[in-house]
Amino acid sequence: KSITVAITALEGAASMNNTFCLSIFMGLIFFRGLAWAYTAETLTIVLVEFILGIMLQGKLLTHYGGFVIIAIFPLSIVLVAFLKGFGFN
Repeated sequence: KSITVAITALEGAASMNNTFCLSIFMGLIFFRGLAWAYTAETLTIVLVEFILGIMLQGKLLTHYGGFVIIAIFPLSIVLVAFLKGFGFN
């Protein structure tokens, strides 16, 4: 029971940290009138959060799910490179 609570707390903290930092970053861009050149990175962060949110809705996380979660990091780097190749700044 205690490991479930700990993992749930870590998942919530990671999601809140990503959302909070992204909103601060977007606020700085908007209020300071800076040039926006981070579309690929922002889309990738939002996509990863949605994928993890959907995956972690279940009650049971298998080894396969764990490997998919670990694979998301290198795949997100590939996605950023792919999006930049198509002209997203």
